[in-house]
Amino acid sequence: MIPVAEFKQFAEQQPAFKVLKPWWDVLAEYLTVAMLMIGVFGCTLQVTQDKIICLPSHEPRENSSEAPCQQLLPRGVSEHMGDLRELSGLRNNLDLQQYSFINQLCYETALHWYAKYFPYLVVIHTLIFMVCTSFWFKFPSTSSKIEHFISILGKCFDSPWTTRALSEVSGENHKNPAAARRAMVTMAAAAAGPGKAGEGEKEKVLAEPEKVVTEPPAVTLLDKKEGEQAKALFEKVKKFRMHVEEGDILYTMYIRQTVLKVCKFLAILVYNLVYVGKISFLVACRVETSEVTGYVSFCCNHTKAHLFSKLAFCYISFVCVYGITCFYTLCWLFHRPLKEYSFRSVREETGMGDIPDVKNDFAFMLHLIDQYDSLYSKRFAVFLSEVSESRLKQLNLNHEWTTEKLRQKLQRNAWGRLELALCMLPGLPDTVFELSEVEALRLEAICDITFPPGLAQLVHLQELSLLHSPARLPFSLQIFLRDHLKVIRVKCEELREVPLWVFGLRGLEELHLEGLFPPDLARAATLESLRELKQLKVLSLQSNAGKVPASVTDVASHLQRLSLHNDGARLLALNSLKKLVVLRELELVACGLERIPHAIFSLGALQELDLKDNHLRSIEEILSFQHCRKLVTLRLWHNQIAYVPEHVRKLRGLEQLYLSHNKLETLPTQLGMCSGLRLLDVSHNGLHSLPAELGLLQNLQHLALSYNALELLPDELFFCRKLRTLLLGYNQLSQLSPQVGALRALSRLELKGNRLEALPEELGNCGGLKKSGLLVEDTLYKGLPAEVRDRMEVE
Repeated sequence: MIPVAEFKQFAEQQPAFKVLKPWWDVLAEYLTVAMLMIGVFGCTLQVTQDKIICLPSHEPRENSSEAPCQQLLPRGVSEHMGDLRELSGLRNNLDLQQYSFINQLCYETALHWYAKYFPYLVVIHTLIFMVCTSFWFKFPSTSSKIEHFISILGKCFDSPWTTRALSEVSGENHKNPAAARRAMVTMAAAAAGPGKAGEGEKEKVLAEPEKVVTEPPAVTLLDKKEGEQAKALFEKVKKFRMHVEEGDILYTMYIRQTVLKVCKFLAILVYNLVYVGKISFLVACRVETSEVTGYVSFCCNHTKAHLFSKLAFCYISFVCVYGITCFYTLCWLFHRPLKEYSFRSVREETGMGDIPDVKNDFAFMLHLIDQYDSLYSKRFAVFLSEVSESRLKQLNLNHEWTTEKLRQKLQRNAWGRLELALCMLPGLPDTVFELSEVEALRLEAICDITFPPGLAQLVHLQELSLLHSPARLPFSLQIFLRDHLKVIRVKCEELREVPLWVFGLRGLEELHLEGLFPPDLARAATLESLRELKQLKVLSLQSNAGKVPASVTDVASHLQRLSLHNDGARLLALNSLKKLVVLRELELVACGLERIPHAIFSLGALQELDLKDNHLRSIEEILSFQHCRKLVTLRLWHNQIAYVPEHVRKLRGLEQLYLSHNKLETLPTQLGMCSGLRLLDVSHNGLHSLPAELGLLQNLQHLALSYNALELLPDELFFCRKLRTLLLGYNQLSQLSPQVGALRALSRLELKGNRLEALPEELGNCGGLKKSGLLVEDTLYKGLPAEVRDRMEVE
């Protein structure tokens, strides 16, 4: 006997695949099992019992047209009994072997093929049905996607974050409006003047009834492992969606196997209805065996005919029901767009409005999931929502960046403010806003920042830096930043990415912007209006502007410092600088300037000018600086200046002059007439000698001559008694005059990289010079007298 379990492998699937089997596939599976049992039962009877039993028939009467077995067909009991008589004829003593021979021969020749092979046909057709039903679960290209989908689906369904997200995000729809109203009332009250204090208190009292006391959710925190698992699930879902939405092989394969089942059903139904009548209980058999048995005609009894006919009708009934399910499947497949799936109902129910609709195979599998249990797609949708993902990232961030850890990162920045710097984080931890002592917040490479209402807790915040960190600011918080923020620094790829709310911070004193104009807009250099920045004193712009932005004139009445770093792009139009009447400091760095712009000479309040890293070759216009009577610092370094004109003597009020990294070979003697000069930097040039008139600079305190070609220093140089820093490194000096001892205030002396053979012992007279301030080779230092060295080493 053949057990049904032997055929289980044809339809065996992983238990998890049941979620992709709608009710009609489940019904079809039970029907195939029933049909398989019919076939197996028939095959078992066919193999274990006699198939046909034959007996020799009487000699037919003269002119009788009836077949041998037709004489035995029932015509009435009495009539039939009258025809029965004792057999007579040839006596050949048929034995058991002869009967077996006749039975087998008649079974092969006289019995219709349908009656012989009916149970085998049932088994074969049922196996084909089983294969068609489960083929897409076995085919490599489809089974891999299905297994991956089922694996992710199960993890999403069981993830603790799914329950947390559905409860939290859904609840935000009810809690956020009231919270936002309370925040706006609080901000408005804080912004109101003292005269409106009573009115603000009234608003606060009216807002009190809106407060809703809610209990914290049952699950308030996820542990670190669960958070990391949920984070990994989001990444898996993203990659799986990108992969599966590219094609529709699952949808196509399911349609093909359904169409094949329908065609198979029609073929089985037609030929079974045609041939089912061929299963007969009595079978007439005429074979030429007279020489062996003495008979030619036999009347045979198909022993299983009665049972097979009943099984055949039962089988046809099952096939008809199976066919109906196949036709229903086709209607379901073509009646609705199964290659598109909308989460509209899930979005409305959960409040996660950013859940995207899906298509192709992804959509088809979700439609099948809905036939099993729509809760699966709802919980799966949590991992398609960016709102949910951002909330999870926020939760993980809060786990990782505790208040204690953030407080350890606090340190004073270059401007003396207590700064918290965060770099390359997936978001902004909520714990940041618990550090109320923070004065400066620096955020670098943090994507998609949305400042929460908790920002208002940073009551000491004065400086904010957003470096490649786009940030959104709710309107209610703009009032807070307008009253507290003094400095903001924004760095981005293009200046049009600068948040618009930055230009509405009326209390801002310093604005630092870094980014490029698009190539087609660089020449116009259009910047957002600065009219709202009523207290702006410092404006720094690092870009590729073709001219000074026109909006700079919006703050002309109170702007004190303007810095333009142009990254080598040529700055053509500077006429708008003339309107900056109170400007004190101006930086035009890497602006491609070949001459000193004449617009600068109109800035009567200018005190410091920096023209670093341009293409200046001649500075004949330096004479016009006498109109800038308050100018004290002039930086012309990192250019290509070959000489300094004689009328530099006109700049008597100049205190600092930077000419390093140029192409100077000589200095004019008239430079000694700049009597107010306290700092002179001519390092990194090609100077071979110095004019003796430098000794007239009695106020000089810092002189940098490093990296030149000086062979000798004039003795007059040591008349500069106030000199504190003298940098002579990397020249060609062969000796140092003993008059260096006259520089009593000297505290820093650089002599490395020269041709000195010894140091004068008069260095001991420089009372302020210590070993740490003397930069020279060890051999030269050790050549000094011991008492001089001892005096220098005493701190």
